[in-house]
Amino acid sequence: MNLIQMASMLEFSQKGDERGHMVVVEGMKDIPFEIKRIFYIYGSDKDVIRGQHANRESQFVLINVAGTSKVRVKDGKGNEAVYSLNRPHTGIYLPQMVWKDMYDFSEDSVLLVLASTEYNAEEYIRDYDEFVKIINCGDARSK
Repeated sequence: MNLIQMASMLEFSQKGDERGHMVVVEGMKDIPFEIKRIFYIYGSDKDVIRGQHANRESQFVLINVAGTSKVRVKDGKGNEAVYSLNRPHTGIYLPQMVWKDMYDFSEDSVLLVLASTEYNAEEYIRDYDEFVKIINCGDARSK
């Protein structure tokens, strides 16, 4: 299975009644990793592209808890997929070593990100050509 196939949409169970809805996401149960970091992105204009990087170690789940956005995922071998995040009870799982671009944010977009690692700037690959070279050489650890 290639990395693009490993990136996949997730649907989380919704609980609710006349008072409203609730979605619960638990690490190692609803997503395939223990959650070490949580952050969210908001206030991005429709024309802004966020992300534009790959991670050597981190896995992510992205959930638009409000509004909408899109995520383009590339594997560095010419394959890519685009996912629309438009429901607060769905998300996308992104394994390590995939290139990700988040874009087409609605005005009310709040993109919640669950990460498998604490922040480490050293594990980020921010140049797409470098990412392609690493992928095609088979060494995610090289810097």
